[in-house]
Amino acid sequence: MDNFPIVGIGASAGGLAAFVAFFSGLPADKEPGMAFVLVQHLAPDHDSLLTELIQRATRMPVVEVTDGMVVQVNCVYIIPPNRDMAFLNGALHLLEPTAPRGHRLPIDYLFRSLAQDQHEQAIGIVLSGTGSDGTLGVRSIKDGGGMVMVQSAASAEFDGMPNNALATGVVDYELPPAEMAAQLIAYVSHALGSSARSAAVAAPQSGKSLQKVFLLLRAQTKHDFSQYKPNTIYRRIERRMAVHQVQTLGDYVQYLQHTPVEVEALFRDLLIGVTSFFRDPEAFAALESLVVPRLFDGKPAGGVVRAWTAGCSTGEEAYSIAILLQERLETLKQNFKIQVFATDIDSRAIAVARAGLYPASIADDISPERLARFFTQEADGSAYRVHKSIRDMLVFSEQDLIRDPPFSKLDLITCRNLLIYLGTDLQKKLIAMFHYSLKPGGMLFLGTSETVGEFVDLFAPMERKSKLYQRKEDFQGAQRAALGRFMPTPSMKHSTTPQTAGRTHPPQPLSLRELTEQSLLKEDAKVAVLVNGQGDILFLHGRAGMYLEPTPGDAGINNILKMAREGLRRELTTSLYKAVGAKERVAAPGLRVKTNGHHTLVNLTVCPVAQGPAAALESPLYLVILEAAPAVPASAGQTGAAPTVVATGELNQDARSQIAQLTEELQAKEEYLHAANEELETSNEELKSSNEEMQSVNEELQSTNEELETSKEEMQSINEELSTVNAELQTKVGDLSRANNDMNNLLAGTGIATIFVDHSLRILRFTPTASLIINLIASDVGRPVGHIVSNLVGYDSLVADAQGVLNTLIPQEIDVQTTAGKYFTMRILPYRTLDNVIEGAVITFVEITEIVRSREALRKANEMLRLAVVVRDASDAMTVQDLDGRIIAWNPGAVRLYGWTEEEALTMNVRDRIPPALQDSALAMVRQLSQAETLEPYATERLTKDAQVVEVSLISTALVDDAGQVYAIATTERRKDHAKL
Repeated sequence: MDNFPIVGIGASAGGLAAFVAFFSGLPADKEPGMAFVLVQHLAPDHDSLLTELIQRATRMPVVEVTDGMVVQVNCVYIIPPNRDMAFLNGALHLLEPTAPRGHRLPIDYLFRSLAQDQHEQAIGIVLSGTGSDGTLGVRSIKDGGGMVMVQSAASAEFDGMPNNALATGVVDYELPPAEMAAQLIAYVSHALGSSARSAAVAAPQSGKSLQKVFLLLRAQTKHDFSQYKPNTIYRRIERRMAVHQVQTLGDYVQYLQHTPVEVEALFRDLLIGVTSFFRDPEAFAALESLVVPRLFDGKPAGGVVRAWTAGCSTGEEAYSIAILLQERLETLKQNFKIQVFATDIDSRAIAVARAGLYPASIADDISPERLARFFTQEADGSAYRVHKSIRDMLVFSEQDLIRDPPFSKLDLITCRNLLIYLGTDLQKKLIAMFHYSLKPGGMLFLGTSETVGEFVDLFAPMERKSKLYQRKEDFQGAQRAALGRFMPTPSMKHSTTPQTAGRTHPPQPLSLRELTEQSLLKEDAKVAVLVNGQGDILFLHGRAGMYLEPTPGDAGINNILKMAREGLRRELTTSLYKAVGAKERVAAPGLRVKTNGHHTLVNLTVCPVAQGPAAALESPLYLVILEAAPAVPASAGQTGAAPTVVATGELNQDARSQIAQLTEELQAKEEYLHAANEELETSNEELKSSNEEMQSVNEELQSTNEELETSKEEMQSINEELSTVNAELQTKVGDLSRANNDMNNLLAGTGIATIFVDHSLRILRFTPTASLIINLIASDVGRPVGHIVSNLVGYDSLVADAQGVLNTLIPQEIDVQTTAGKYFTMRILPYRTLDNVIEGAVITFVEITEIVRSREALRKANEMLRLAVVVRDASDAMTVQDLDGRIIAWNPGAVRLYGWTEEEALTMNVRDRIPPALQDSALAMVRQLSQAETLEPYATERLTKDAQVVEVSLISTALVDDAGQVYAIATTERRKDHAKL
């Protein structure tokens, strides 16, 4: 299979999932009959796993491209990292990227090469990704007759690339990746499956259907495409038929009738124009060096340089011209006014051009110097905006070259790659119109495939290869119909009203009949003709058949000069022009006019009509009077029946008379030609002047309309900006309100008493908890903090400490106590803004009552711990019992003396280890101790675990609580023998 479609697929961020979804949608039971070339933005310094990942989603072979690899049908090709890839003659070629990282556009690079090599068999698909890569490429594919698909924004993980492609207006299908495969196969099968489709569309029997297409287009869009080249129209219609799978042109006409949206889509397809900044660099270089300097030559300072870009599309070419003119202006360092008019039939393209916002991919077409000087990159880096200084030079407007009047008095016209789509007759019309619009010596810049054709007498080539032409003078001129010389008819008499509007009593206008008859009263003639300066007959009086006869051909306007019989025409023409030039009566008596086979002597008189309202008419009128002259009496010799022999002398006399007459006729002819030339030149100048005035008025109106349009756009832009600012401010207010609520709840929830003061220590705000420490109420805001009575005990230097913090910016921390017995840590810190500006101080009180109590308890516990150590390490038995005799403490010395362990002892009562005989006396001692009586050491007896009686020396001490009440008795017991030692 030598001829098959090539599908270029481009993606960036989020593209892997889209690739997988696309290939998963291809049918598994048959081959697609296409080749797929994938381009994704890959990291240049890492190996790509894309080949392996895509292979899992398709049964077609998936390979990473090597330089010069020949493309085969039903294969998938993956771009390698850090390479640009192009398609040429059935093979893929790899190149080192020239753009820096982050500015590379490999998808555009591939798509453009596909469009140039494959034309209608090129298919471009743009999937998920950020930026604008692929935007210019899809334009190229569409212009070449190919098809474009874009992932729907809703299904894209990143919609930057799909949205930018959609903004071009050339996308055929917007689908999720999973649905693209089925639509792609249907399109290829319908559009490229039959080689006879073009012939079917262009067949003669389709002519009537094609005219219906033109009618539907003209009815909806007001534009006529019937004069475009048939092949161009056929190709675009065939593409639209393939998109909708319509079989015949007749069916497509019906589809157009029922689907107005498709009429608009076809209109957009017919307007596809691929353009770029400085397209065809060699041609623009020639324009810059050969043409642009001449535009300024000979112009005085402050002069105007006017250029017109016809068919400007989205404006790139018009901005390129403006940049060249601005650079020349900077070189000359003189003040000139530059006006660049840019027009196109496509309103969407004009809107894009007016905005002056282009994708970042234009960096490939513009030098870095020009990009930095004349463009501003958007904040997100996705686009460039034309500088206002360049934008202000241009006036963009929607214009149909076929229907709308052109601009005039131009120094330069650029119309590139438009004429190639138009028919020959329309090309001729536009070339002649460009000639009219240019000033003498003006320049014409055409596309590389366009010429001026047969109009070599209107334009001289300056540089044939670059299609640069200079206007030549049209010495032959253009023929103008006599209708342009119409005298106002009676029905148009109101057009002269303004000339007499200022009169109080204007005279009643006379009809042409009355005007002629009044003039004849003075001339006493039978035949008279009222004409204008060109000889057009306005009124005829009398029977003029002997002197005038109708001319063959179209009737049109009757002109006396064309209707004059032989012998009258020359003198009539000369006399009329003499009368027009001299504004006086001219007579030519004794003219021999050939009438019905014989000659009649006629006296001719031409006189201006200057009576009544005729003097106020737009053009003067003339009365041509024809009257028969009296016959000359014949001599006797001539009346005889026999012929008379004429002497030789008489013949010589007749010859001399005839020569003299011929000489006189030749002189009259020369005068007539001279007068005719002068009149023609005058008429031409008047018509040119009138045309230029009308074009100037039209141009001013267009400029005014453009200014109004621009003002409207600026007002809309300002309104949108204000709306955006308002929305942002409302969001800020909401954020501040939430932040304020959060802070209030935070401060209240923490329970930390906080007071905010300014530089003068005036209270700014405080939390509710602060009023428990310092007597604050809501009305205290704004009062000095020193004026407020506090509940602090023994602390009165709050003002001094706060002022010290403001002076030194060193925070202070002090523990204070309130009259309620609560303890707080007071911190005084500087109040800093986000800009690190000190605007006061913050005083906080953190309650530490529990911490103080814990600290005191810890102190007591430490003291008890030290006592416990002493008790533990003592050799004497030390015990503690409550007032009921239960043992609550038992040290190791008691264990050694009595034998009971601490666990056993804590379950016992003191009675268990007192001999029965001594229990009463022991109870008496307990009662004495409970009454806080002091007992001297005494000897007594105690029982051991093994029931032995041990004599001990016992010291008893009453334990008293904070209330002075005895709650336990501590004893120190020592064996008597130890005591003796």
